[in-house]
Amino acid sequence: MSGLGGLNKSAHGVVVGLVQLQLPVVETPAQLKAQAERICWMVGKARRNQGTMDLVVFPEYALQGLSMSTADELMVSLDGPEVASFRAACVQHRIWGCFSIMERNPGGNPYNTGLIIDDQGAIRLYYRKLHPWVPVEAWEPGNMGIPVCDGPNGSKLALIICHDGMFPEMAREAAYKGAEIILRTAGYTAPIRHAWKITNQANAFQNLAITASVCLCGSDGSFDSMGEGMFCNFDGTVITEGGGRPDEIITAELRPDLVREARAGWGVENNPYQLWHRGYVAVQGGAQDCPYTFMHDMVAGRYKLPWDASIQVRDGTPCGFAAPTRAYRGPEPNPLEG
Repeated sequence: MSGLGGLNKSAHGVVVGLVQLQLPVVETPAQLKAQAERICWMVGKARRNQGTMDLVVFPEYALQGLSMSTADELMVSLDGPEVASFRAACVQHRIWGCFSIMERNPGGNPYNTGLIIDDQGAIRLYYRKLHPWVPVEAWEPGNMGIPVCDGPNGSKLALIICHDGMFPEMAREAAYKGAEIILRTAGYTAPIRHAWKITNQANAFQNLAITASVCLCGSDGSFDSMGEGMFCNFDGTVITEGGGRPDEIITAELRPDLVREARAGWGVENNPYQLWHRGYVAVQGGAQDCPYTFMHDMVAGRYKLPWDASIQVRDGTPCGFAAPTRAYRGPEPNPLEG
């Protein structure tokens, strides 16, 4: 299925490379500049590594590392030199790229942002992480939903970031909006290894989608990220996976045309369709209601768990952050979605 990691590319294939990037140390503007240059060098390595590659994916925190610093001098902007260099690298090496930045936010804490840039240097997808890994991460919660973009060779791409992938609703929303390949970038460390693998597989199968997921790799002297790049097919099986070797690029040929075929032709386990057409053998069209209490309660603003009173961690104070005083401002329009 993987076409020998994409060496034998079919007419309908999309070859993706997952970069198990060495976990960097970035504490100064000079180190930030050097890491941006290193990422651009790795874009070139991806192209030299495999001439058939369509898209190279870098993990979360690839630019700023795992310090969790929100210092303004280490934050970047869409119109800043770092993003400009990523765009130029994609043009120079004729390849699509997925990148991670911690983005300056004049109205609050920085955003944990993901970008997909095409081989002409255009930003095709702009995503702000919806679910920061609380209580550890101080990033502003994303407020633009989950975008989907057209990708190489007719594919449809979505991007979710790290902790996002632990919520089945995230991958379901991406698939509902048409994504055939769901990218997941992360900085996860070894204690999350088992949950990482089973959620990547479940997100694929539950949504008849291909998942392509990668973490940072190696140590920065404090943290040890795990690498673990992996591709999962739409039936939940693992196409190929990496281990813990820093800077290795895990590759596979993906077939979004077979995703489309399964979504159209499957009867048994066509989960995205059957969610809202349950029991269609017994009743015409299936039951088209919403039987899920938590969905109704979220929309009504009254979501509350039965064990809510026992929950002890409700903000970032256990990790040294001050209790927040600002309320969530609500959604904003995505500038790429006219």
